[in-house]
Amino acid sequence: MFNKDCFLDHIAIAVENLDNAEKIYRDLGLTFNHREVVEDQQVTTSFAHIDENAHVELLEPIDGKGPIAKYLEKKGPGIHHMCYRVPDVTKKSQELRDLGYNLLYETPRQGANNCLVNFIHPKSTGGVLIEIAQKM
Repeated sequence: MFNKDCFLDHIAIAVENLDNAEKIYRDLGLTFNHREVVEDQQVTTSFAHIDENAHVELLEPIDGKGPIAKYLEKKGPGIHHMCYRVPDVTKKSQELRDLGYNLLYETPRQGANNCLVNFIHPKSTGGVLIEIAQKM
């Protein structure tokens, strides 16, 4: 059953070059219509809709710095995280902490696409970095 309160927002893919990566997904039929710099994460993002909710988000590090640059150095290009949209990221962060999950941020931060975000550490989720996001 479809859950209106929590749904897949995007799958994020770490890339070395946005233009080259966008071409792959454009060749599949996707349209990229939004690029954004997220200074806090030292990354440029590019979004393409998959359906009315879900997106592909490409992540390119700025000047070889930040978490995505470190990810690329360690693991190379590929899927970085999955993001789920929630109605209240602050409330959901606390609920998850109360259930024993380790979150990356004490309080949610401003993310791309006008969202407030937090991340669940992969050690708490069987190896998958999960982002929770609230549209502002």
